[in-house]
Amino acid sequence: MMDELPLDQVRTLLAVVDEGTFDAAAAALHVTPSAVSQRVKALEQRTGRVLLMRTKPVRATESGEVVVRFARQLARLERDARAGLGMAEGMGPVRLPIAVNADSLATWFLPALTRVPQDPPVCIELHREDESHTTALLREGQVMAAVTSSPDPVAGCSVRMLGLSRYLPVASPAFAARYLTGEPERDLREAPTIVFDRKDDLQDAFVRALTGDEAAGAGPVRHYIPTSEGFRDAVVAGLGWGLVPEQQSSPLVRTGKLVLLEPLRPMDVPLYWQQWKLDSPALSKVAGVIAAAAREALRSPSP
Repeated sequence: MMDELPLDQVRTLLAVVDEGTFDAAAAALHVTPSAVSQRVKALEQRTGRVLLMRTKPVRATESGEVVVRFARQLARLERDARAGLGMAEGMGPVRLPIAVNADSLATWFLPALTRVPQDPPVCIELHREDESHTTALLREGQVMAAVTSSPDPVAGCSVRMLGLSRYLPVASPAFAARYLTGEPERDLREAPTIVFDRKDDLQDAFVRALTGDEAAGAGPVRHYIPTSEGFRDAVVAGLGWGLVPEQQSSPLVRTGKLVLLEPLRPMDVPLYWQQWKLDSPALSKVAGVIAAAAREALRSPSP
């Protein structure tokens, strides 16, 4: 039972995961490395499970992730309780780790954060991850909230719809004139493609939807550009075609730097906000700001 776990051992495990090594955790906790090792071993004996992989940096096992998530939630509740009792002085700013996809980060998410009230101060710690993988960070206890494409709530989390992030299939005029002269259903399976990283399935999904062939995909020549701005610039430069967020691509289409490949076939990716089910004023405050900003920046789902 979680309420039977010694809190000093739970906090020590969290420190080891956050700091990456037993020595660094010892320095953060102002104890000896031997004491850190003894506490972790005692916690593993108590749970009957291996909680850490002794790698560099240290990583939590699947069982360890459960304890880490509990430790973060406990720390959040303790902090909010101290603040409610007027004991927050000297505790520093509230820290909220949040996972967000690169395209949201490059378009609407950062301006939204400027609206978060800073009394008391809130420290946002962003983790960039593909929208289809951000829930993994929630599940591991690394973040308290996430922008995700998954409507299925992680255990212990609530979920709300934010809106649709629209992507437009675009290329530079010179690239289109060279590679896209026939049928798009054929050309896009052969032309060079810009891909964010190896988790990015958006271009392949677009080709599958365009062709109706579940085995289809974008061309074999792929340029991996792992930043949202770099991805857009690579398409503008003519390195390949790609799906670029509407907020980034529409102005470039209007000025003629990009051309739409399929004007009637945008790709809409649903985005959701998932967060821990905690009665945390700071987390609720941020969630409200993000939801309001999403209503302004994203498209509403069709009825």
